[in-house]
Amino acid sequence: MDAEHTVTTANGPVRGAVSPRSQDGRITVYRGIPYAAAPFGEHRFTAPAPAPAWDGVRDCTEPGPPAPQGTQLIGAAPWSPDTSLDCLVLNVWTPAAPAAPAAPDGGAPVLVWIHGGAYIVGSGAEGTYEGTRLAETGLVVVSVNYRLGFEGFGHVPGRPDNRGLLDQVAALRWVRDNIAAFGGDPGNVTVAGESAGAGSVVCLMASPEARGLFHRAVAHSVPGDMITVDSARLVSERVAGAAGVPLDAEALAAVAPEKILAATDEVLAGSGKSGKGVRTKEFTCYAPVVGGPELPEPPLDAIARGAAADVALLVGHNTEEYRLFTELGQTVEIDDESALAATASRLGLGEGAVGAYRAVHPGASLRELFNEIRGDALFCEYSVRFAEAHAAAGGSAYFFRFAAQSRTMEGRLGACHAFDLPFAFGNLDSDLALFLCDGEPDEGYRALSGRMVAAWSAFAATGDPGWPAVRPDTTVVRVWDIEDSLTEGDASPVRALWADVSFAPR
Repeated sequence: MDAEHTVTTANGPVRGAVSPRSQDGRITVYRGIPYAAAPFGEHRFTAPAPAPAWDGVRDCTEPGPPAPQGTQLIGAAPWSPDTSLDCLVLNVWTPAAPAAPAAPDGGAPVLVWIHGGAYIVGSGAEGTYEGTRLAETGLVVVSVNYRLGFEGFGHVPGRPDNRGLLDQVAALRWVRDNIAAFGGDPGNVTVAGESAGAGSVVCLMASPEARGLFHRAVAHSVPGDMITVDSARLVSERVAGAAGVPLDAEALAAVAPEKILAATDEVLAGSGKSGKGVRTKEFTCYAPVVGGPELPEPPLDAIARGAAADVALLVGHNTEEYRLFTELGQTVEIDDESALAATASRLGLGEGAVGAYRAVHPGASLRELFNEIRGDALFCEYSVRFAEAHAAAGGSAYFFRFAAQSRTMEGRLGACHAFDLPFAFGNLDSDLALFLCDGEPDEGYRALSGRMVAAWSAFAATGDPGWPAVRPDTTVVRVWDIEDSLTEGDASPVRALWADVSFAPR
C-alpha cells in the first residue's frame, strides 16, 4: 500500500497519486471518490443516498464516470450506455501531507468547484478544471460531478425537483466530514462555479439545505435562469410523452437514461423561440426549480433579504459572453431590424432599446447587437444585480468584468463565455485555453492568469480578492484584462435599460 498517498475517509481508505502537473511533486490528487450512492436503481430520482463503505484501499488515481449526458453543447463529457452509472464522485487536489485529525492550525482553505454546462453536460474531471495550480497556492481543491438534465432537474411526481442541487449539498457535507483528512479546513470552505455552476452557487446561497456548509462563494457568469414548478412539470410531461411513458416516478425509472436523453433532444428540437424571457432560444429545458423545499424562493430575492449576508461573494461576468454561442455553432436568425426588435421585446426591454444599444456600439451589425443584448440578458445583468443585492443586504460582495480578448477566429470571440476559466484555474495549456488563445499563450495572458489565480486563492483564504468591495451606493468594478483597471461606479451605459426587467422564475 502506498501509505504516503493514502487517506482514510468515512467510507474507507483511498489512494491517490502525485499530480502529473505538479511542478515539484508536492500536489497529490485523488480522483473519482464516491460521495453518494449511484443515483440509479432504487435511488433513481431520489435525494442522494449515502455512499456504501468499501473494504481495503480504493484506487482513486483515475477519473470517475461522468453523469449521463448527450453531446448537445461544448464541454460535454464522453458518456455512453456502457458508462458506469456510479457518477456521484468528486476529485481532491491537496498540497498538504494527509493528516488525521486536522492540523492544529485548522488546515488549508478549501475551494469546491461546480462545473457548468447548461445543467445538461459537463464533468468535474474536465481538463480546464484541473486543480493543481490552485493547490500550489495553498488551497485544497475539490471538483464535483452531479446529476444533469432530467436525472438532476426534471420534475418527477413524488420526488425532489432539484436533485442536482441536492447532490452538490451532499458533496459539501462530504467535504465537511472528510476534508480534514486531506489537510483541508472544514471551517473555511468556498464554493465556486461558472455558468450553470454559478447558477448552482447562487441557489446554494439561497437554499436552506446548504446553510452553514460553506463560508464564501465565487460565481462567474451567473445565468438568471430559474423556472417554476409548473414550468418544470410542463417540460417533464413533454419529455415523458416523447419517451412513451406517463409522468410517473415508477414508469420513468424503468426508462434507460439514454432514452430519456433522446426524449430531451426531441423536446428541445421542438422548443423553438416559444415563451418570453431570457431563455427565448433554448440551450436546455432544465434549470433550478423554485418553489420546493430545496429552493423555496428565487436566489435574488433570498439574497436581497439577507439570507446569505454572512457569505462573502466574488461575482462577475465576461464582456462578450454570447459570442461563444453564435460563433461556435448556434444558428442566429436575426436578418432584419424587426427580428432584433422582437428579440429585445421578448427579453423584456422597452421600445428604443435596440437604438440605445446601437448608440453604444456604433457600426455594429445586427448579429453583433444580438450578441450584446442576449449576453446581457442571460449573464451580465443578473450577475451585477446579484452583487448589488448582496451588498445592499449587508453582505460582502466583490464584482469583476473579464475583458481580455480571445485571438482565435480572427478575434470574433472576444471576451466570450468561458474564456475566463483557464485563466482563473491557471491552466493556459488546457485544450480550451490553447483554442481560445489561438495557440501558445503569450506573456500578457500568462501574467493575467497569475493575477486571477492569486485573487481566487486570496479570496478563498481570507474573503478579500484584493480590491474594494461593492458598497450600497457604489458598484466598484475590477476589470480583468492584459492591463487591469478599477472603476468606482458601474459605467455600463445600457444597465438602465434593464432596470425594469424581472428575473422572476417563469
